[in-house]
Amino acid sequence: MTIEVTVNGKFYTVDVPQDTPLLWVLRDVIGLTGTKYGCGIAQCGACTVHVGGNAVRSCITAIGDVAKPVTTIEGLDVDGNHPVQRAWREERVPQCGYCQAGQIMQAAALLAEINSPSDQQIRDAMAGNICRCGCYQRIQSAVRTASKGS
Repeated sequence: MTIEVTVNGKFYTVDVPQDTPLLWVLRDVIGLTGTKYGCGIAQCGACTVHVGGNAVRSCITAIGDVAKPVTTIEGLDVDGNHPVQRAWREERVPQCGYCQAGQIMQAAALLAEINSPSDQQIRDAMAGNICRCGCYQRIQSAVRTASKGS
C-alpha cells in the first residue's frame, strides 16, 4: 500500500503495509537510522520521535496511523544544535549513547510543552526512557541546562 508521510520536512511516499511500525519505515525504507530499536513494546524509549510535536514510540506506531509530520533526531536541528543537543554535549550525558536519540527527543518534547520544568516534571517526563548505563543524573542536569537556554 502506498502511504504518504512527511519526515523532517521532506515528503515521502512509501510502499509498505499500513501496520508497519513507523520505526522500520524510518530506518529501513527512508534510511534515517538515528532512531534506535530497543524493545519493540514501547517500554524503553529508544525509538522516540515526534509526531505532530508529540513524543511517540515509533516501534508501536503504525505508519498508517501517522497523519502529522514526523521529526526524528536527524531533523531536530540540521546542525545538531538544538538546545537539548547542546546541553547533552555540555553535560557530557552519553556513555554508550544507544538510548540518547530517544532521550533527546523526549526531552525536546517536554521543553516544547513546559519551558522551565521542575525536577519532578523532568523525572516524570523522562521516566519512560531507559538508560542502561544509568546516566539519569546527567540527563536531568542536561534538561535543566537546556531549559535555561544553554
